[in-house]
Amino acid sequence: MKRILIKLSGEALANGSADGIYDNAFVDEVAASLVACVRDGYELAVVVGAGNIWRGRQGTDMDRVAADRMGMLATVINAICLKDAIERQGISASVMTSVPMSPFAEPYSSDIAKKYLADGKIVIFGAGLGIPFLSTDTTGAVRAAEIEADAMLMAKNIDYIYTDDPRKNPDAKKLEVVKASEVLAMNLKAIDATATAFCLSVGMPIRVFGLKSPDDIARAVKGESVGTVVTAE
Repeated sequence: MKRILIKLSGEALANGSADGIYDNAFVDEVAASLVACVRDGYELAVVVGAGNIWRGRQGTDMDRVAADRMGMLATVINAICLKDAIERQGISASVMTSVPMSPFAEPYSSDIAKKYLADGKIVIFGAGLGIPFLSTDTTGAVRAAEIEADAMLMAKNIDYIYTDDPRKNPDAKKLEVVKASEVLAMNLKAIDATATAFCLSVGMPIRVFGLKSPDDIARAVKGESVGTVVTAE
């Protein structure tokens, strides 16, 4: 793999911090791992979730569209935070958003993003796809296809995909390799179903892994045995 899209959950940036938003030292470690991969010759794009700041389901009495728009804005805050941490490590980064947000970010362009990646810049995509009802998992899948990534890596708060929720079912089995069609058939919740179906349709492989240590990012990028591989066939 050469060009890779990494989906980072918002919880990964929080890392259990007291305020529930950022663990600044952990964010710096994540940035250092991303930078090390770029220096090793990989091209990296990132989609950041917003679970550390806002989830649409928190606004239970809100209009769903308004709640999702708040979530999109929260992803931009996370993207700017990560960009700053990356650039303090000595690598250039750019935030691109699906809706105009000048001067906070550049408007999204797949052609410009691919040029930045080829030039060794880390590109961070914010504001989701600019429309409600779709998760940042789905954003990652679509952006990965648009920039012609070789794979999508998903750093989540689980170490593997299981046959059931291991916190509720002690008999749940860990899956090291699973087909995207099987993820859909078993209704596994580790990945958003829309994202899974999209990756299946375009032949995009996925690796889902836990972010116990920022070094796990580099291990996943290099194809080491970490987490679950979701194949398109």
